[in-house]
Amino acid sequence: MKLLLEVSKIRLILICFVIPLTSCKDAVVKKPKQVKETSRVAYLPYYSDESFTPQWIIPKSDEERQFHKISNFQLVNQLGDTITHKTFEDKIYITDFFFTTCPGICLKMTGSMLKVQEEFKNDSDILLLSHSVTPSIDSVSVLKTYAEKNNIIDNKWHLVTGNKTEIYNLGRNEYFVENDLGIPKDVNDFLHTENFLLIDKNKHIRGIYNGLNRASIAQLITDVKALKQEI
Repeated sequence: MKLLLEVSKIRLILICFVIPLTSCKDAVVKKPKQVKETSRVAYLPYYSDESFTPQWIIPKSDEERQFHKISNFQLVNQLGDTITHKTFEDKIYITDFFFTTCPGICLKMTGSMLKVQEEFKNDSDILLLSHSVTPSIDSVSVLKTYAEKNNIIDNKWHLVTGNKTEIYNLGRNEYFVENDLGIPKDVNDFLHTENFLLIDKNKHIRGIYNGLNRASIAQLITDVKALKQEI
């Protein structure tokens, strides 16, 4: 009888250990269901007019392909090289409008753009583009001197001059850098703005920033990094 009681105790102990171990094993081998993504992600909004109303669309969709894009252009940089939309093919770029004789905000804007240049100087996917709004004064040689004085990296940061009408049209009707809604302007009205624009690889506007504001420039740098991750 004593022997039978001992055997029963052993069986009870084994049952208590085996059942939990079996349950744990079963829990480990269960795999979560795979979630299938059905759409690409857009980290930043798109912009299509001077109101800069953000619009969220799916990258590489039909809607994106029909969305506002920066039109073709042809200008000349500080090296005397012809710069066109093809220069920025498959590149992210940041653009602004300035002039070399500007005594005020342009120097601060150049300082802000230098911070962006430093952040992405080794990243071949990122380029910078600054348009002169006084192209009759800012010749190739003047732009070259300005670039050397401000440590601007050739072929990383393009300072461009060219036809004034084309430059002003780009600024007002393509990049929408002036936010004077409802006020018509022409080439005789001076173009002067502190705005920086972020342009994606498909020539879409993805951000507008105050080139005089440190927090805004920090956000620009963050947004460039986010744009690089967009799929």
